[in-house]
Amino acid sequence: MKRLHALAFVIACLTIGWSSGPLAQSAEAEAKQDAADIARLVELLEIRSGSVVADVGTAGGALSLLLSPIVGPTGRVFATDINKDRITEINAAVGKADARNITVVLGDANRTNLPDGCCDAIFMRHVYHHFGDPPRMNQSLLDGLKPGGRIAVADFLPTSKKSAPPGQRGNGDDHGIMPETVIQELKAAGFDNPHEETWARPRGFLVVAEKRR
Repeated sequence: MKRLHALAFVIACLTIGWSSGPLAQSAEAEAKQDAADIARLVELLEIRSGSVVADVGTAGGALSLLLSPIVGPTGRVFATDINKDRITEINAAVGKADARNITVVLGDANRTNLPDGCCDAIFMRHVYHHFGDPPRMNQSLLDGLKPGGRIAVADFLPTSKKSAPPGQRGNGDDHGIMPETVIQELKAAGFDNPHEETWARPRGFLVVAEKRR
């Protein structure tokens, strides 16, 4: 019940108080989508008060900040990114929000730099297709989960409707990745039951898997 109240509060905060105009409307739409994405991830990954969750490739940290009140003071959010300048921005945003349960982590192109076995859940949004070496990165993701922990990969379909080789998935009509490729690569890394779940995003999809207990 506390988790639902916290989530409702976050969504309410994000959907009021915006000024009019094209830029404000765009910001409002983005904030509503972020809140909807977090609500879906909380449901599928069974995130609750006290959970330890990693937001891999957090970008500006919006989703990590939304998770902070949901996991509460006994939980932890790891916000990772591989861009040092962005890490500085995220640290500033976390400090401004006084979100003391968020730990910002500088990641690497082929590893998360998360402590082994630290997380109940790991998720990433529009990040997976950038992995240049999926086997190495997926092993790092698997290592970061507790036994029984879950992972969610939210990404989008390429216009070409085919997955390019790793390292070429950010270019032109091949920008993105097919869900069956994510499923195959997660399965090859040792994740259990990788499968698609519904995800309310144009051209988007969501793959969920878990670490064997």
